[in-house]
Amino acid sequence: MAPRKSSTGGKQSVLADDAHLAALGVKQELRRNFSPLSMLGLAFAILNSWTALSASLSLALPSGGPTSVIWGLITAGVCNLCLAASLAEFLSAYPTAGGQALVATAGLLGSQLIIGIISLYNPDYVPEPWHQFLIYIGYNLVAALLNAFGNHLLPYINKTAIIWSISGFAIICITILACATPNYNSGDLVYRNFINNTGWPDGVAWLLGLLQGGLGLTGFDATAHMIEEIPNAALEGPKIMIYCVAIGVFTGFIFLSCLLFVAGPLDEVISSTAGPLGYILYHATGSKAGTVCLLLFPLVCLLFAAISIMTTSSRMTYAFARDGGLPFSRFFARVHPKLDVPLESLALTNLVVLIFGLIFLGSSSAFNAIVSASVVALGLSYGIPVAINCLRGRKMLPATRHFILPEWFGWFANLLGVSYVLLTTVLFVFPPALPVTGSSMNYCIVAFGIVLMISMIQWFVDGRMNFTGPKVELDDHVLTAVESPVNVRAASMVQRQLDYEKAADSVG
Repeated sequence: MAPRKSSTGGKQSVLADDAHLAALGVKQELRRNFSPLSMLGLAFAILNSWTALSASLSLALPSGGPTSVIWGLITAGVCNLCLAASLAEFLSAYPTAGGQALVATAGLLGSQLIIGIISLYNPDYVPEPWHQFLIYIGYNLVAALLNAFGNHLLPYINKTAIIWSISGFAIICITILACATPNYNSGDLVYRNFINNTGWPDGVAWLLGLLQGGLGLTGFDATAHMIEEIPNAALEGPKIMIYCVAIGVFTGFIFLSCLLFVAGPLDEVISSTAGPLGYILYHATGSKAGTVCLLLFPLVCLLFAAISIMTTSSRMTYAFARDGGLPFSRFFARVHPKLDVPLESLALTNLVVLIFGLIFLGSSSAFNAIVSASVVALGLSYGIPVAINCLRGRKMLPATRHFILPEWFGWFANLLGVSYVLLTTVLFVFPPALPVTGSSMNYCIVAFGIVLMISMIQWFVDGRMNFTGPKVELDDHVLTAVESPVNVRAASMVQRQLDYEKAADSVG
C-alpha cells in the first residue's frame, strides 16, 4: 500500500481539501473539526467489534461452534480488510461524504444486554417488546440530542469512545481470566470444537456462522460519511478505514478467545436467558454485581456507537440529498448555520429509527429482517464499485490519488473482497436453521426486495430527473493540484488579503 506524500511534507491545507471537493463539484459546508484520532474513534465506535461479536455469540455457537466463532472471525476479517483496502482507493480519489447507508442497531443491542441483566437477577422475568422499545428509544434520543446540539463535543466523545472501548476490552479480559483460574476450557474446545444445531449440512452451517464475523466487522465505511470533516482527507481517510478493521479483528480474536476459555459448558451458554455474554461473565466471576459492572463497558460502548451511527447516517443523508437523490432534496441538504449540522437530515434519520422501533413492537421478525437486509445491502454497496473497477482493469480511478495498492495486491484484494460479498449475500438470506417455520424463516430477502422496489420507484418518479452525483471525471491535473505549489501561492494570497484588511481596519 503506497499512500502518496504531498510536496509539503505530507501535510495538506484545508484550502487543498476544499479544492479537492470543488473539483468533485461539491461545496465545502461542514467544518473540519475531527482529528485523525477522533475520526478513528468514531469509526471504531461504530464497528465496536469486540462488543458486537460477543453480543452476537448466539449466531455462531449453534452454527459451527467455537470453530465458527474464532476462525469465522479470521475469515471475515481477512475479507473485510481486503474490502476496506479496496474502498480506501476510492475514498482517496473521491473524499466526499456520500456512500453507503447504515441502519442503526446499537439501541437494540443495548436493550438486549439490559434485558439480559434483568433476567440474571430474575430468571422468571418475561421481556415484553415495549420494554426493549423504551430502552431503544432512550439510546437513540441521547444520540439525537448530542448530534443536534453538541456537534462541537463529538470529536472529544469519539476520542473517549476508543479509549473506553480498549479499556473495557482489557479490563474484562483480565478480570474473567483471573476469576476463572484454573477452571478453563481446553484449547482444543476453544479452537477446534465444532457444533451444528442448525439442521444444515456441516459445511453450510459453518458458512452461516460467518454472519457473526460479518456483523462485527461491517460498518467501516463510516469514515467515508465523515470525510468532509477531517483535514488532509484524501490521505488520512483511507488509513483510518483500514486501521479500524485491523483493530477490530485483533481485539475480537483475543476477546472471543478469552470468553470461550472461561465459558464453561457451551450448551448452557447457547440456551441461557441472560444472553451468551451475560452468562459467560457470570460463570467466570460468580458474582451478579461483578457481571453487571463488567457489562457496563459494552453498554456504554453501544451508546457511543449509537451517537456515532447517528452522526454518520445524518451526513450520508445530507450528502445524498445534496446530490439530488431524495425527495425534497433541497430541504434535507441544508446545514444549520449556528449548529453546524445538517439538522433536517438528522431529523429524517431519527424518524427512520423511530419507525424501525415501531416495527419491532409489531414484529421482531420483521425488524430483524430489515436489519439483515441492511447488512446485505451494505455488503453489496461495498462490492459493486470494486467489481466495476475490476471489470475496467482497475483503471477507473485517477493514477495520482494518494492511496494506491500495489497492482498484484490490488487485484488480490479486489477479487477476494468481491467473492466474499457474493458468498455472504447468498448465505445471509438463508434460514438460520432447518426445518423452516413461519417464525424461523429469514425474511431478509423480502425486506431487501421492498427497499429495492421503493428505490426504483423513487428513481423513476424523482431521482432520474434531479440526481446529479459528484463529478467523477477527475484527471491527474485535478488531484496533483491539491498538493502543488499553486495551493501554497493561493494560500499566501489569501493570507496577504487578510493582513491587508486587518491593517486597513486598524488604520480606520
